[in-house]
Amino acid sequence: MPDPAPDSTALLLQQVRAGDAAARERLVARHLPLLRAWAHRRLPPGARGLADTDDLVQVTFVRALNQVQGFEPRHEGAFLAYLRQILLNAVRDEIRRGRRRGPHEEVDPETEAPGPSPLETAIGRDALERYDRAFGQLGAEQQEAVFMRVEMGMTYEEIAGALGKNSANTARMVVSRALARLALEMEDGND
Repeated sequence: MPDPAPDSTALLLQQVRAGDAAARERLVARHLPLLRAWAHRRLPPGARGLADTDDLVQVTFVRALNQVQGFEPRHEGAFLAYLRQILLNAVRDEIRRGRRRGPHEEVDPETEAPGPSPLETAIGRDALERYDRAFGQLGAEQQEAVFMRVEMGMTYEEIAGALGKNSANTARMVVSRALARLALEMEDGND
């Protein structure tokens, strides 16, 4: 990877590896809103209870930062994709725990979103499972592109910056190809 820009995630990761606490805080602050929003949309209400989305996000950062010495970013969006995978695993764990606990009392409506997540509503639980399996079949850059566009709602310009692409049009092509591959993988998983 070329020398990172002064405000890049790669530089922050280098500083965190060197023990810079301020860089650690900046790295968390940069990704915290994105992960909170994604976790809130992804955790079904039935799995909410003892752990809320902030707990899952905190677990995600603890796990990621404990393993930061071994993480090597290939480009600017790599750390976000790494966080997403850790968070997805934490969400899956929480869903499994929720199923084992069985029915529970309702949580204060101000702390949870009613009903299924927007993504679940749009494509349904079975399709969401196919989506997750198909997503795992994509290459790292394709996963990052789909995640940033579909799940985080980022613009092509933002994606271009995160992936180190020259233009929004280049990012649009990466996203389009990744979505086409994702659709094919989902079709294959529907047999």
